[in-house]
Amino acid sequence: MSDPLPTILLVDDEEHSLAAMRMALEDDFECLTAMNAEEARGLMQEHFVQVIFCDHRMPGTTGVEFLTEVREHWPETVRIIITGYTETGDMISAINDAGIYQFLTKPWHPDHLMMVAKNATDLFRLTRDHDRMSLEMRYLSRSVEAKIEEQRKALREGLGFEAVLRAVNSPMNAVIEQARQFATFDVPVVITGENGTGKGQLARAMHYSSLRSEKPYFEFDCSSVDDDILEIELFGARRGALPGLTSHKTGLFQKVDRGTLYLSGVSNLSPRLQLLLLRAVRDGAFRPVGGHELRHTQVRLLAGTERDLRIEVAEGRFNSELYYALAKAGLTVPPLRDRVGDLAILAQTLLFEMAEKHGKPVSGLSDDALQFLSEYDWPGNMRELENEIVRMLIFSQDALLGPELISRHILQASPVSDAETETSVDRVLIGTGSLKDRVEQIEMRILRETLTRLKWNKSRAANELGLSRVGLRAKIERYGLVDQKRHSEPTSSEEE
Repeated sequence: MSDPLPTILLVDDEEHSLAAMRMALEDDFECLTAMNAEEARGLMQEHFVQVIFCDHRMPGTTGVEFLTEVREHWPETVRIIITGYTETGDMISAINDAGIYQFLTKPWHPDHLMMVAKNATDLFRLTRDHDRMSLEMRYLSRSVEAKIEEQRKALREGLGFEAVLRAVNSPMNAVIEQARQFATFDVPVVITGENGTGKGQLARAMHYSSLRSEKPYFEFDCSSVDDDILEIELFGARRGALPGLTSHKTGLFQKVDRGTLYLSGVSNLSPRLQLLLLRAVRDGAFRPVGGHELRHTQVRLLAGTERDLRIEVAEGRFNSELYYALAKAGLTVPPLRDRVGDLAILAQTLLFEMAEKHGKPVSGLSDDALQFLSEYDWPGNMRELENEIVRMLIFSQDALLGPELISRHILQASPVSDAETETSVDRVLIGTGSLKDRVEQIEMRILRETLTRLKWNKSRAANELGLSRVGLRAKIERYGLVDQKRHSEPTSSEEE
């Protein structure tokens, strides 16, 4: 017999908001709904509610007032308030009164709502377990209490696999399934992927899903670090080993003993550092700079690399023994261009996070903006996407962000439907084909970018491009360009 679903109470005076939240959560939770504090109070008395999502702005009793009452009568229930960005400053003192666990800002994304709900129910369960253990074991040691608190902290910070946003059919699903399996085995893992694909996030999730989750976790980037500095950072140094070093320096392999160390950029290590790292991984031994005695460590090493280490070994740039010591298991993280289905979730979530951080209210990205973002190949992966979203947010004037805010090089990118063609202007210039065909590829992208940036104002576009209105219209028809917004929303007159 399966365990009952956790019970969540949703409180909002708008029926459509309640329906939307229930639709997002009902597969994984038992959802109760109430349209005011009085109805919610009755449901609390009749049911064992673990989490409450409550709207702040309600007629009569406000969300904070109701949650303050809940805190007094049902203190174990995790309390989450739904609010707009503009209310944040006014609610600080009220949040302290109500003991609110987390804000959920409007407009929320279903995946974000689900992640908050799962973290809240997990926190409820861990809190009850903690309280039960405290009662049953009055002499509970400090180390066990610290472990429970570390698990709760990890849940709050969203460091597990659930924090990796992705669509239902994402290629990341298979990667995460493998990572879950590797996490439970105490072996080194090589994580391969382009810069900015989220290798570090995957490494953290593996640590917090492993038997070492209560032990230290550190990350260090080996790229572009001088050998002498890198050796000290990894293995430490004795006092006086270097000029100005007046005390012992503790290295990461000592700090992270019995924990997990994620080293990114291992393909950039020099041959000498590769040999030192080999001894630490294979034998669990290292010698601090300036020291004579060997120290021993039980670190689990996760290695990140943007280059395929098998090729590096074959071409003599990476130590083969170190490769086989590290690659007990391997993961390959796909680049963002291979995660087109995830783009909408990632972009919208980044937008809401950045909007909350900078205090600028938004309602999301328009469908045609998401279409343009999905057609770009993102050579900088998540870092480039985050930069683009921040840039769009800075220049936005409306709550809904449209494609006119997108950088010109992204608007000019080749559509996904033209994937068999060259994707950059430089490649078109040096590619094959007739001069006419290659010039038309560039002309089409310039037209598409200009019209989008100018919100399909044909007079302004014709003037900027040095064309007549008739000439512009002919080119639009020739290349089959369509104003997606106008196409989906018929109007009675043509915009000038």
